Amino acid sequence: MKITEVICQILRINAVEQKTAGTQDTLIIRIRTNEGFEGIGEADASPEILKAIIDAPFSHNIACGLRKLLLGLDPLEADLIREKLYRATMYFGRRAVGVAAMAGIDMALWDIKGKYFKQPIHRLLGGKRHDEIPAYASILFGKNGAETKEIAKRWRTTGYRAIKFGWEPMGESEALDIELVAGAREGFGADGTLLIDAGCVWDARTALQRAIQFKAYNIAWLEEPLAQDDIDGYVWLRDRSPVPIAAGEGECGRAAFRPWIDRHALDVYQIDLARNGFTDSLYIGQRVDEIGARVCNHCYKTPISVAACLHWLSTFKSAFLFEDCVEDSPLRHELTHERMQAVNGTITVPDGVGLGITLNEDFVRAHLVSESTA
Repeated sequence: MKITEVICQILRINAVEQKTAGTQDTLIIRIRTNEGFEGIGEADASPEILKAIIDAPFSHNIACGLRKLLLGLDPLEADLIREKLYRATMYFGRRAVGVAAMAGIDMALWDIKGKYFKQPIHRLLGGKRHDEIPAYASILFGKNGAETKEIAKRWRTTGYRAIKFGWEPMGESEALDIELVAGAREGFGADGTLLIDAGCVWDARTALQRAIQFKAYNIAWLEEPLAQDDIDGYVWLRDRSPVPIAAGEGECGRAAFRPWIDRHALDVYQIDLARNGFTDSLYIGQRVDEIGARVCNHCYKTPISVAACLHWLSTFKSAFLFEDCVEDSPLRHELTHERMQAVNGTITVPDGVGLGITLNEDFVRAHLVSESTA
């Protein structure tokens, strides 16, 4: 079997807001073969930049566009393809958006593999250990504590027993930081699991002070309090924090995760399938297990990524929570015919072949911004 076509489709909703939310646009990667199989993947970064990396022509042996490298390869050989793509993009890939583009391709390859063998991806990864996983509602903070309290109340009444608030306006002042967390706890109730995502806003000493202050509100983890590149700061903070420290969503590929794991920098490693793909995520998760830390998915995207994260996370015995984005976006709710959302605080692992999802082609056509194929 050979890859004959690689299609990039940029989708975007009509009203894009100034906020930290990956549910407003996306890049879908469709890989087709000479035997009639099509694999679907998704990558999480700027869609236009991802598309350019795939569409780019040959420059030289370690600076080549991905489409040219893929055509004619056997889609079942994901490991060999990963090695080929990684080496051929050494001058612009290796750690960030180049690897994210490869992740979307890898996701599509595993979708093909599942369809070819008529198996769900979790079985090809080694077998799922969970049919369902407790989910947390993942949402942005309100503008203040009172607004955050009302958002928390809303999601608790829908059945979620865990919630995460993140990003702006966290970091504007000490008083507002505490007000936001207090509002979240009051609205969600004393017995609910509360997670806080700071959005990379503090230095290490301030982060430690906030961790101590937030402990009074019984938070289950403090996520990304520091800049994503500050590994030394995370090691220092984790050794002193009274609450677990989580991070990793910005990392792309096994090489990027290696120093975090080797240095035991985190309590919870958050791995995004739309930035790592199945091949690397399986390796990363196994390494995290080896050091006795915990894995959780990161996912603030469409049902394609949700399905991928579920297949991957379900294969880990220690899986304890699933990030369930509850942004009210058409891309989140209408892109696939299957509804990939938690019910009463629990999300079900798909059992269909491959990813187990089917695209709503009418929705794709209605929101298509740009397409390329070869």
